[in-house]
Amino acid sequence: MSIKKVTLLIIIILLIDQISKLYIKTHFQLHESLEIFNWFKIYFVENDGMAWGTTLSDIIPFISESTAKLCLTSFRILAILGIGYWLIHSINMQVSKTLILALVFIFSGALGNIIDSVFYGVLFNDSFGQVASFMPRDGGYDKLLFGNVVDMLYFPLWQGNLPEWMPLIGGTNFIFFEPVFNVADVAIAIGFGILLFFNKKAFPKKEENI
Repeated sequence: MSIKKVTLLIIIILLIDQISKLYIKTHFQLHESLEIFNWFKIYFVENDGMAWGTTLSDIIPFISESTAKLCLTSFRILAILGIGYWLIHSINMQVSKTLILALVFIFSGALGNIIDSVFYGVLFNDSFGQVASFMPRDGGYDKLLFGNVVDMLYFPLWQGNLPEWMPLIGGTNFIFFEPVFNVADVAIAIGFGILLFFNKKAFPKKEENI
């Protein structure tokens, strides 16, 4: 893939991700939802940590939440720089299109969420009991690098009580699929899915001369 095609695809993914987040942030209050189908809802939540709402302070209890947030955002920035370098190197080396495509999705998704983490805290006020404003006069809800990631895609495909005979979790209410995510997360999942299911095409073995 050429650098022009890669750049265009990255821009398209970022635009879809950021436009959807900007719309949700400026039209929904936090935890407000809109049912599209009984198995799909737009549900506005904000994630200040890692996957599944986990924060670094949950794993390392002796550091503060603000320090954990700064460490996480810094790590994300370093990770995206590494992925970007890998992507550019792969394009220059003309490796398989499958690998480049996977890296494009992963890079775009990671960059989309980093934009939230780095800038949203200063670009918006909070969404608690109100619809947030873009560039409010009184300033944002937090400092640079301390923003929250906007999530909104919710697919509760099935909800019900688990059978009583199941150990430990029997009788409890269960929702499948419970996590709320965004377009950037979908892009990252697609990228890793390509690497997982098309691994041989992404990393073809070089034929050895006999």
